[in-house]
Amino acid sequence: MNDYDLWFILLNINNKRKINLIKRFKSTREIWYYTVNECNDKQDKFNKKIKWEKDKIEFVKNLIFKNKINIITFMENDYPDILKNYDDSPFALFYKGNLKKLNESINISIVGSRACSPYGVNVTKIILKELKGHNINIISGLAKGIDYYAHLYAVENDMFTCGVLGCGIDVVYPKSNKKLYESILEKDGCIISQFMPGTQPLSYNFPLRNRIISGLSKITIVVEANLKSGSLITASAALDQGKEIIAVPGSIFSKNSLGTNKLIKDGAFPLTSIDDIFDLLSINHYDSKISGDERNMNNLEKKIYNVISDVPIHMDDIIKLTNIDISQIYELLFEMQIKDEIMCLSGNYYVKLNNNI
Repeated sequence: MNDYDLWFILLNINNKRKINLIKRFKSTREIWYYTVNECNDKQDKFNKKIKWEKDKIEFVKNLIFKNKINIITFMENDYPDILKNYDDSPFALFYKGNLKKLNESINISIVGSRACSPYGVNVTKIILKELKGHNINIISGLAKGIDYYAHLYAVENDMFTCGVLGCGIDVVYPKSNKKLYESILEKDGCIISQFMPGTQPLSYNFPLRNRIISGLSKITIVVEANLKSGSLITASAALDQGKEIIAVPGSIFSKNSLGTNKLIKDGAFPLTSIDDIFDLLSINHYDSKISGDERNMNNLEKKIYNVISDVPIHMDDIIKLTNIDISQIYELLFEMQIKDEIMCLSGNYYVKLNNNI
């Protein structure tokens, strides 16, 4: 990263104009010299501006060095290829972690309500469990709610995940996500921002952030959203970019489903099966799971497996129906989860991992 690049990043013009300039002149150095030549009659004034910019460049360089921040610009090879399709993409991205992975796998975004329900959390958990092992990256906004769980379950399933921030790369927002922020990087994930380091999470930053989330992704999955949710802004951006949207249907009585149900009414794909995602991605979803009768289970495991279905059932009900001692059933359920026969959802509910969703 040279001083010409930083000068251009700091230049107070919009991204669309920056992209057009870089396509025309090929380098920030050429843009700088062109600008100097155009300002001959205002040289003194321009020199003062350059001096001020140089001071700011040094400040930014020190901030980037101190916080171990990387920068990628539009003309570099590792800049996300999919973003180069849009003339309003950021000229530069500040990032930490493995940015290259965004160009090596299929990216899908998973977004939803900050005030999510157990239903939304459980659906997100199952989606991530089923997507594991298919060379799919998970993109989200590292916010509270569905964004948080999308990243969390991606990390737990050893999947690559990228958090797109609505603030500076050195600002963790919300602060409660600090551990998740660190976990993403520890698991070879990536965190990116188009905003200068130190930028606070101002409300008008997030619609811009949402365009990056959808822009990076082949499809966008909206798990839960009310009618004023920022997730609908992401969905709208995805539509503008020609992307497909999948919405998770929900109860007509739940405010968290008003937005997703409206998306479906307006033409979004309803998520009725995990295969809906694979069909849109043009990926063959070979279900290697075998039926309960063919599994190598002991009698107690079979007894538990037979009372669990694709409808979540609470632990207390499993104990009542199987009459297995509570001290023993926890160990059995844990073993069955390890073997990917069942899944534990939030609230101590369990479902089968065979043909669920």
